[in-house]
Amino acid sequence: MNGKRLKEKLQAGERVFGFFVVSMSYPTVVEVLPDGVDFVVCTTEHNALDLADFVPLQYALRPRGIACLARVHSHDPWDIARVCDTYDGVVVPYVEDVLQVRRMVAAAKCRTLKGEALEHWVQTGDFPSDATRDYIAGRNANAVFAPMIESPRSVENLDAICAIPGIDAVFVGPNDMTVSMGIPEERDHPDFIAIMQRIIDIAAQHGVAAGCHFHKLEHSQRMIAQGARFIPYGSDHQFIGEGVRGMLKALRGQG
Repeated sequence: MNGKRLKEKLQAGERVFGFFVVSMSYPTVVEVLPDGVDFVVCTTEHNALDLADFVPLQYALRPRGIACLARVHSHDPWDIARVCDTYDGVVVPYVEDVLQVRRMVAAAKCRTLKGEALEHWVQTGDFPSDATRDYIAGRNANAVFAPMIESPRSVENLDAICAIPGIDAVFVGPNDMTVSMGIPEERDHPDFIAIMQRIIDIAAQHGVAAGCHFHKLEHSQRMIAQGARFIPYGSDHQFIGEGVRGMLKALRGQG
């Protein structure tokens, strides 16, 4: 129940830390992880891997108490439900439309409700009975739902998005956001810094943790100072590259 533990930390106002897994699907990677990692995000976006490739890693993370989330490349509710049937939660990229987000939350958090009853929840937030509501809450207690905020339009809709029951965290994809803002890759631009503050503040008003997926420590440190509580930093691919470059620099300097 690592997803449930992650949600409890977020609901208590704690800050959680993790990283993206892009290529290392072997479960032995868990052996080198230090204490203090709260979650990882296995991503099938921008690569040729399938969600099934990360299942052994997900099982290896369980005894460590590390939540294993999966980032999908689809907004299809059936894909989202499938992810939550296996992983501790789902990360959904590039959300903008509020009703579409409600349908995706329903897919993640209202399993096994289907058909007319599920659509009724999407439209009203009501369950067929109190017993059904309690059953669904227990059935999906481990599922984390974290949509990615990646455009100015998604920020305009963020207040309504964060008001949807079942949103556990939101975080920014800085590449897509800055491109949409007309300032590609300018993570130090005043407008980007300002929109990050706006996102963090709006989410906080709803008790939702916010953050951004950065690859430089100074960017994540600035975000933490702004009040971010969901901190996905870097990736396995990045860490390997940095480690090898540092090793070669040190060893060649000895010659």
